Amino acid sequence: MNASRLATTALQYAFLAAAAFLSIFPFIWMVISSTNKSIDIISGRTGIGDAFGTNVTNFFAQVDVPLVFWNSTKVAVLATLLTIVVSSLAGYGFEMFRSKARDRIYALVLLTLMVPFAALMIPLFMMMAKSGLINTHIAIMLPTIASAFIIFYFRQSTKAFQTELRDAAKVDGLKEWQIFLYIYVPVMRSTYAAAFVIVFMTNWNNYLWPLIVLQSNETKTITLVVSSLASAYYPDYGVVMIGTILATLPTLLVFFGMQRQFVQGMLGSVK
Repeated sequence: MNASRLATTALQYAFLAAAAFLSIFPFIWMVISSTNKSIDIISGRTGIGDAFGTNVTNFFAQVDVPLVFWNSTKVAVLATLLTIVVSSLAGYGFEMFRSKARDRIYALVLLTLMVPFAALMIPLFMMMAKSGLINTHIAIMLPTIASAFIIFYFRQSTKAFQTELRDAAKVDGLKEWQIFLYIYVPVMRSTYAAAFVIVFMTNWNNYLWPLIVLQSNETKTITLVVSSLASAYYPDYGVVMIGTILATLPTLLVFFGMQRQFVQGMLGSVK
């Protein structure tokens, strides 16, 4: 029995190690490729090269890095904060306030998850064009504020919120907005942290909608810039890899910096 259990454990660790390697291999290959010249990357070289400094210099020479990162940070942070505020209020309201139409409205909200974004691009573009918001960052943020998935996530998490706290606060004379702000938000902070990670990564990596809306180099985000470098007539893949690494670092920092809260929030959402 001990030998069988040992063999099973060894197979489990071997499987997990293989899965972990497959997960991080693209990032490892990206870092190694950033040290090679474009011709070496095309030929499939897997060793570490000596062109890292040249690739970094060329990238900073071709891209206005501070402006691009400012655009991406502004869009990602503002859109994330607005999405969390609106979605948490909606999730709280759907769970705490009861009415005959509540479940029907909530069902309609969830049905929007079934609509592909490709079907919404043309109507959204026409709305932004008529509003004069084309080539602005507001046009990127507006369609993402009311996220059906985040509303669903907050409502499921609110089910674990103790209603006794709300009842006690009402007895003490607190209004609904005070209960939400001073009791609900602190209690559900891990849920907010998990939602922040999810929404921030989605907004930072957003590509298709900004590609349609943003038309000038002064407003483009890092994902659009890296894509334009990769789609050049003679792309320098070493430079592209440097841009990809820089575009990946903020999401890695946010995720690993809030990893514990993210796990707690995800576990709390299914209680």
